[in-house]
Amino acid sequence: MKVKTRFFGEVNIDEDQIISFVEGIPGFPEQKKYIILNDDDTDFTFLQSTEEEGLCFITLPPAMIVGDYSFDISDETVEKLELKSPEDVLTLAILNIPEDFKKMTANLRAPIVINTKNKIGVQELLNDDNYSMKHQVFRRDV
Repeated sequence: MKVKTRFFGEVNIDEDQIISFVEGIPGFPEQKKYIILNDDDTDFTFLQSTEEEGLCFITLPPAMIVGDYSFDISDETVEKLELKSPEDVLTLAILNIPEDFKKMTANLRAPIVINTKNKIGVQELLNDDNYSMKHQVFRRDV
């Protein structure tokens, strides 16, 4: 299957690479199918809509931003994702990258959570004041 992407042009993917967000992602409820693309030159991961070429979230694993990042997945999310094992979870933080990349922020309060076995995903809103929706990725002195 061919998918037009925002950053990689047209790419060929297998149907089994598609991740379903049954409820969409907040702000984008109509877009329910995504793929993960990687750029070999960076650590960034791209969560690309298969339905809307211009819709692509640039992400990083939260542990790359905050080394001890952890949270409890709600029972509701475990059920939605049909999770059987913690090893089946992929967690990504959506980045906001302004023109001055040193001011990049990560949404650690609402991570993307994906079951890697069945390819179902959600954006989980954490009830945890330790994490911010605009966590500075770089220290101020960078």
